Amino acid sequence: MTQKSRKGGEHNGAHCSFCGAPANEVALMFNGADGSSICASCIEHGYELLVEHDIIAQEGGKKSKGGGSKFRPLRKEDLMRPDRIKSFLDEYVIGQDAAKRYMSVAVYNHYKRLLAKGKTQDVELDKSNIVLVGPTGTGKTLMARTIAKLLHVPFSIVDATALTQAGYVGEDVESILSRLLQAADYDVAAAERGIIFIDEVDKIARKGDNPSITRDVSGEGVQQALLKILEGTIVNVPPQGGRKHPDQKYIQVDTSNILFICGGAFDGIEKKIAMRLNTNAIGYGASVNKRIDENNIMQYIQPQDLRSFGLIPELIGRLPVLTYMEPLERKALRSILTEPKNSIIRQYECLMELDDIKLRFEEDVLEYIVDKAIEFKLGARGLRTICEAIMMDVMFDMPTDGEKVITLDYAKSKIERIA
Repeated sequence: MTQKSRKGGEHNGAHCSFCGAPANEVALMFNGADGSSICASCIEHGYELLVEHDIIAQEGGKKSKGGGSKFRPLRKEDLMRPDRIKSFLDEYVIGQDAAKRYMSVAVYNHYKRLLAKGKTQDVELDKSNIVLVGPTGTGKTLMARTIAKLLHVPFSIVDATALTQAGYVGEDVESILSRLLQAADYDVAAAERGIIFIDEVDKIARKGDNPSITRDVSGEGVQQALLKILEGTIVNVPPQGGRKHPDQKYIQVDTSNILFICGGAFDGIEKKIAMRLNTNAIGYGASVNKRIDENNIMQYIQPQDLRSFGLIPELIGRLPVLTYMEPLERKALRSILTEPKNSIIRQYECLMELDDIKLRFEEDVLEYIVDKAIEFKLGARGLRTICEAIMMDVMFDMPTDGEKVITLDYAKSKIERIA
């Protein structure tokens, strides 16, 4: 491009070589050395086409008028093998090797299934939704969020406790898809290959085995409403969430390729597992040499334990991958404080560094924080709670000398006020 002319400028005789518009009818005309010209409208249209076909990235990561999206289509070269997915998880999640292996294989097979559509002639590959069982603060949500970050797919977290059966006070089950659409900037194609993490799924367990006159609208009713969505169907979703009404416009979302990860603490399920194991300890089918690790009984969890807890068989069948999160021991809690890329201590150091203050924790303080977290029995979230109590006054007063060292005596004085 050698010259450009504005509307009413010196190159009024020029015409756009693409659309034929004269220079005096367009805002801006670019003239080439060979006499060809292109108007601003054609340049803008060309840019939209490049974004739409994923040739260039949209500026700022937002959707363009031409339909571009910040979530590019999944490609085979973007999909890591299970061992590499686990290595990526290792950078953010401490321990939980068994859960990482299950998650890595399930996620790899799910997205490999999407990429292989139309290539498997007579074999139809089913979806492998996941259920994560483990105490609070063991990293269930963090693991699901990290997987979504790795794959660059839309990700949303929904709380199962707010869901009720259609027609009752609370949120319809379809609202979980509204959250995913919002996370995908209403790009339906991107949302249909996203990940939904349904948290607190144990709270929708059946309230009792005996049928009741009253309907269990927040328990078994929600489980029944989830069945078709988990398996794969086309759902009419209200764009802004909330209740449906007749005059509302809906967005149709196909859930066949959405990966659902359900997580829950399942408090008390250890008793169900122990009961089953003790029942099998005698009789003809007993395994004489099998020893049971009573300190980590969650590792023996089976689908029938979920049924005993209160999940209906139809829902369990649609969550074929069952894995558990181990309770965090002292060594794991100590590692969580400092080792991951986004560790708690690094976050505080970064926050203070933004104000040109160098923050340092003495080693004894870190051990003290771990001891208190074990005492409070809140898992990794307990670490954050204790750190907040220690750091609150520091962040309020903001040292002026450019450095702050957190000593053991200082930490104890702050924790003793809340303990």
